[in-house]
Amino acid sequence: MADLERKQDRSPVPSAFEYATAPESREIVRLDERYGLFVGGEWVEPRSGEFQVTVSPATEEPLAEVAYGGAEDVDLAVEAAREAFDDGWSELPASERAKYLFRIARILQERSREFAVLESLDGGKPIRESRDVDVPLSAAHFFYYAGWADKLEYAFPNRTPRPVGVAGQVIPWNFPLLMLSWKIAPALAAGNTVVLKPAETTPLTALLFCDVLRQAELPPGVVNIVTGDGRAGAELVKHPDVDKVAFTGSTEVGKAIQKAVAGTGKKLTLELGGKAANIIFDDAALDQAVEGIVNGIYFNQGHVCCAGSRLFVQESIYEATIAKLKRRMGTLRVGDPLDKNTDIGAINSQQQLEKIKELVATGEEEGAEIYQPPCRLPEKGWWFAPTVFTNVAQSYRIAQEEIFGPVLSVLTFRTPDEAVEKANNTPYGLSAGVWTEKGSRILSMAQRLRAGVIWANTYNRFDPASPFGGYKESGFGREGGLHGLEPYLRFDE
Repeated sequence: MADLERKQDRSPVPSAFEYATAPESREIVRLDERYGLFVGGEWVEPRSGEFQVTVSPATEEPLAEVAYGGAEDVDLAVEAAREAFDDGWSELPASERAKYLFRIARILQERSREFAVLESLDGGKPIRESRDVDVPLSAAHFFYYAGWADKLEYAFPNRTPRPVGVAGQVIPWNFPLLMLSWKIAPALAAGNTVVLKPAETTPLTALLFCDVLRQAELPPGVVNIVTGDGRAGAELVKHPDVDKVAFTGSTEVGKAIQKAVAGTGKKLTLELGGKAANIIFDDAALDQAVEGIVNGIYFNQGHVCCAGSRLFVQESIYEATIAKLKRRMGTLRVGDPLDKNTDIGAINSQQQLEKIKELVATGEEEGAEIYQPPCRLPEKGWWFAPTVFTNVAQSYRIAQEEIFGPVLSVLTFRTPDEAVEKANNTPYGLSAGVWTEKGSRILSMAQRLRAGVIWANTYNRFDPASPFGGYKESGFGREGGLHGLEPYLRFDE
């Protein structure tokens, strides 16, 4: 026994556990030097003649040259979509349309690693999130709507559903592949054709998706991809032969689109900004709630329209919550998006980084207390440390404006009524979170919170069968679920 004790005494005790790097290989991704536009099932050179370089936000490394479409290019894409709609896609048996969607879903699954690496490379998000969230959910949306394609008459009883026509879709840079799936899957299931404009900073997964369409043998012109900046998006929105417009992005652009579409008879759905409230009651499981707080605001570097960027903590547990939150923030790893241990990746663009810095500086000037855990940021690329503000007033800009970065504002409340009043004191209404062990309180809060999606004892959970969308300046219409089909249909009563 004495010998055993002496041996145990000599065993070193580690003072800290360090993670070794675990980089995901990027060899699986093969990028072309230059990409044109995908129109009518073929790659075409842009009539505009304009190309721009897309870069990796983590390294500022040029990845590829991408075409910037103009008005003439949008014209050609819409013409191809209209021709495909009239030449058989809209009249194709629904079960045949479903087969194409199933094929796309299966190919996405088969090529999931390739898409995950490219999504992180082009967008800066951690590979764990691309691999475990973005790509699986993208495939799941195609599977889900493939199932609905031949059941539309059952989905909408006593009504005769018909496809709308050509859908013009504009998607953002925070979830490029997932937003593509949210838009394209229900449109095709309903029998429409599509012209999609990806964000200018993250076009590569949309361009790789064109190869999935080739593999799936989707008829030419059913899906067309026109890359470019806001000018291409504006041309698509106002095109007279587009029947349905779907946009996800900023509230400012959404307002401009609504003005452009007004009076044209086009169907419109808008999924815009948010300033979500994450509400922690004193009976919540605090460790679980802290994980929900971290997931709510630091997931995808805070580049999430439904991010829980306003934290409301009941006064009696405020100190304990902040202490646990700061301790947890100290364990977050900021760095290489392709490292499987990374929690927080790169900010998507220099422009977005400057906006985050400007609003954080405003928060400090207004009197809020800032905390950032010690972390070494890479020298190249665009980075911002996870940040939390305490002593925040409702009137502060950081409590009112969407920052779209890894920045959390903490406020307090005493009663459920006060929590509801403060949470609803925002021009947005996209999402909210409630943490409590009382089911009756969850239901009561859900009825009173003016938000389109409300999570209970969790946050940032998505499912293809669950509709997503907001109120007020967060837009209107729903994507996902049965609700997501209706905007792509017209009804013969």
